[in-house]
Amino acid sequence: MLKKLFINKVWTVSALFAISVALYGIDFSIFGNLREISASFLGNLAFLPIYIIVVTLLFEKVLRERERQSVMRKLNMVIGVFFSEFGNFLLKELSVHAAGSEELKNRLRMTGSWKKQDFDAALDYLRQNNQRISIDSDALTSLKQFMSGKRSFLLSLLENQNLFEHENFTDLLWAVFHLTEELKARESFDRMPPSDKEHLNGDVKRVFGHLIREWILYMQHLKEDYPYLFSLAVRLNPMIDSPDPVVYQE
Repeated sequence: MLKKLFINKVWTVSALFAISVALYGIDFSIFGNLREISASFLGNLAFLPIYIIVVTLLFEKVLRERERQSVMRKLNMVIGVFFSEFGNFLLKELSVHAAGSEELKNRLRMTGSWKKQDFDAALDYLRQNNQRISIDSDALTSLKQFMSGKRSFLLSLLENQNLFEHENFTDLLWAVFHLTEELKARESFDRMPPSDKEHLNGDVKRVFGHLIREWILYMQHLKEDYPYLFSLAVRLNPMIDSPDPVVYQE
């Protein structure tokens, strides 16, 4: 196989060289000016390294962009699995304990008609409003049970090397994994000192901040590239009190 490829390359190079010689021969037979032909040849030869540099750089840039897009497509598939298996439920549970949760839910009540400016407005709202979380011991117990049951799933995501290309999502995974470890380390949440409760609420707040931002960005990706997936995601919006996957006739 390698020998055949080598032979094909030799034939290709030989054919291109023969064409070049033939064209120069035609030029000489018509105009008969060997000095001008030589000057033209040397001029083209002198420009050849610059041409190679320009073409190589452009080709390398195109390849890098195609590779980046390929990696991002794979990452978005992983992110989709994360929200389907873990993120949507966690977002729904934590949003209940967010200060001003009703306003937040109204801001994120997405519809199929949302455009880029709507997603930008939602992200601006999150940046301008520091979401506070206050979660009690009963909710922490339930949260511990859910997140501990997903620990193996989270570890499998952290083992995915492609995720390191997405720094913000990696930060989310580390925040979630840290909260899981904090909750798992405590046998009970009864009679917690205020300092420990404040510490756990800080960890929950960190997770919620990363989670809701990445969810909006993921929904925007679905809207732009996969409208049919966005349609289902809107109907199952975790920020809606009673999401319904059924499509009703308008």
